[in-house]
Amino acid sequence: MIVRMNRFLALAVVLVTAVAAAVSPAVAQPRPGVAAPDVTGGPWINSRPLTLAALRGRVVLVEFWTYG
Repeated sequence: MIVRMNRFLALAVVLVTAVAAAVSPAVAQPRPGVAAPDVTGGPWINSRPLTLAALRGRVVLVEFWTYG
């Protein structure tokens, strides 16, 4: 009985996750073949503001972090 409940709960979690992913806005999903937007915001630390055109052909590591 408990094994069936665990399987049912696992199936329910997978189903809810799949539905949530399918219903999420298309804007949040990356689209193949479409260029990434430039990084905006600031302030820039330790460099002048960079553009994707200036970084083309280079390997770039992007690290996002915040206080909190």
